[in-house]
Formats: sequence, structure tokens, C-alpha cells
Amino acid sequence: MTLLPITLIGDKILRRKTVHVTDVDMETIELIKNMFDTLKNAHGIGLAANQVGSDKAIFILNLNGVEDYEKFKPMVIINPVITFRSEEKIVMEEGCLSIPDIRLEVERPENVVLKYQDTELKQCEIKADNLLARVIQHEYDHLLGIFFTDLVEQEQKKRIRKPINRIRSRKIDVDYPVTEDSEYRL
Repeated sequence: MTLLPITLIGDKILRRKTVHVTDVDMETIELIKNMFDTLKNAHGIGLAANQVGSDKAIFILNLNGVEDYEKFKPMVIINPVITFRSEEKIVMEEGCLSIPDIRLEVERPENVVLKYQDTELKQCEIKADNLLARVIQHEYDHLLGIFFTDLVEQEQKKRIRKPINRIRSRKIDVDYPVTEDSEYRL
């Protein structure tokens, strides 16, 4: 089991768009395995590759620890594209391993359709709603360099300015490894 340090808001890799994956080699498989170990250790439900320092267009999901999702099979999503977003929107609280201890109410489409590739680069599609749609959109945004904090109104952004600065400067206490202050800084 290898735990990867999680990048934090302020780390430049989180604002860059990720790169299309053309080959799932042993290095990529190892990255995915380590991402699952890291996600489990951090008690998360989704993790994008750039959250562990990789520029690959990959994210993973594991919701089986969430009520009503106990039978959820962990997913590896490679080269995703959201092809449909419903007009119906819902507001739910979101948090992020790269922005620890910050939780905000975020409005997003209730339903999405996601096209992606699996670890064999076979084309797949999933229709998602509720929490699954939410997590897909959150992780997909990571691959585009977007944070959930970017999607809230100015008033909420003002309230989190100081806590965000503490996170950027690593003046936080988390129970999972994070990148060093100078490792990925802007």
C-alpha cells in the first residue's frame, strides 16, 4: 500500500488541465492502485489524479462507504467527457480532500451523462443522478482545474478566505499526507 501526498489548494497542478491518456501502462496502473489506497486512507469518495500530483485525465470513485451506496463498485474514470447536464439543479454540501475542513453548499445539475474510458481504454457511458452525479462533476472539474469553491457566490468566498490561506500555507491538521509547502506552489 502506497499513500500519495494530496495536493492542496494553491498547488499549481490543481489549476492546470490534465492530459489525455493514450496508454494504460504499468505506471498508470500503479498510480490508480495508489490513488485507491490514498482515497481510502483519507476517507474520501472521489479523487482526481492531479490531487496526487499527476497530470493524467483520470479520477476514481468509491462511494460504498456512503449510506444507500453500499453496493457501489469502485470506478476508474479515464479521459472523461460530460455529454449531458440536466436543467434541474440541486444544492448539496461539498467538501474536498485538497481543501480540508471547508464545506459549502454548491448548486449543480441533478443528472449527468458521462462518457469515459476504463483501464482497457474501452469506451463506457454512465447516467448518474444525486450523489453520484455530484461526485462525478466535482472530480471532472478537478481535471479542468476548477474547484468547488469557484462555483459559489462571492459572499461564501469571502467567508472562506482566511481558512483557504491557512490551507495554502499548510497551517492545518489533517490525518493524511499532503504535499510540502514548496512542492507545487503557484
